[in-house]
Amino acid sequence: MEMTHRPVVTQPQAHRCTRSFEWQTDLCDCGSDCRICLCGTFCFSCLGCQIANDMEECCCCGPSVAMRTRYRTLYRIPGSICSDCLTVTFCAPCNLCQLKRDINRRKQLGIF
Repeated sequence: MEMTHRPVVTQPQAHRCTRSFEWQTDLCDCGSDCRICLCGTFCFSCLGCQIANDMEECCCCGPSVAMRTRYRTLYRIPGSICSDCLTVTFCAPCNLCQLKRDINRRKQLGIF
């Protein structure tokens, strides 16, 4: 009796489902990363520059409506320029913190 060798078939491994088309954290979810929250509260400009650097933009662009809109559009996150404008105007520190947390999370997942 001759044994035939069958190729070993490996099944794809389950992977973590990512929410790639939505924000990775909520706008006011500062408790998920206290370092970013403190930086956004006490060193707003520094956090804006970090975000701009991550996005390969000018440091002045970090805390802008254009940056939030560009990021949201790039990752197909639902929203509008109007909602971006309101968020940046009335929740500026939370906006920057959300952007930075999102960038960090996408870097961890390998989708940034």
